[in-house]
Amino acid sequence: MAQLKDKVAIVTGAARGLGRAFCVGLAEAGAFVAAADIDLAGAQETAEQINAGGGDAIAVTVDVSDEVSTQQMAATTAERWRRIDILINNAAVYAGLERKLFDAIAVAEWDRVMAVNVKGPWLCARAVFPMMKAQKSGKIINVASATFYSGSAQWSHYVTSKGGVIGLTRALAKELGDHGVNVNAIAPGFTLTEASQSLIANAEKYGVDRGAIKRAEQPDDVVGLAVFLASPASDFITGQTIIVDGGRQLN
Repeated sequence: MAQLKDKVAIVTGAARGLGRAFCVGLAEAGAFVAAADIDLAGAQETAEQINAGGGDAIAVTVDVSDEVSTQQMAATTAERWRRIDILINNAAVYAGLERKLFDAIAVAEWDRVMAVNVKGPWLCARAVFPMMKAQKSGKIINVASATFYSGSAQWSHYVTSKGGVIGLTRALAKELGDHGVNVNAIAPGFTLTEASQSLIANAEKYGVDRGAIKRAEQPDDVVGLAVFLASPASDFITGQTIIVDGGRQLN
């Protein structure tokens, strides 16, 4: 039995990497999927992959740092399927970031990371909440990062932004529980996505020796938890951040 049969999900940052894996996993579990990304061509590729496999998906353009754009994303999804059950806040500034000391980060770069990585999930949650409130049900899943627990020197803007995601998760869980909406976060470790491989040479070996499970993390390693948190099986879980990194960080 499909865990998410006839549920409607929005996934941001859906053009590639973890976002695409989330979209495919949710669709395989029975959900209808709005693949949302600022890169519409990439989002269309994700939707086409799902539709070719017998699923039902659309591509939606969104700039998660823009309020109007997030409202349009929610409206387009609701117009197609008449409800919104799941939001995965996956979009983030990650690829292209260079490691540098905190006082060498340009103010504009800091602001961009915060606008997408922290403001984005807040705006997307605001956009879908009216529908979830009316339904008296919903699942919001924020994608944080295990770097929040390790610190990860010379990456202070990214680590700080993911700490903000965890804080937002906790605050929203307290606020939205009375409306039947669960809010949780997933904190992946270093995952072999296109973005990660562009950041570090020999990415498939990075940090493997520090894990209890000594292999590189793949996008599919994170999908099972997302499906669980989106499903009725997690109805009494909220405000939690769950690390998925093969045992590199223990919390």
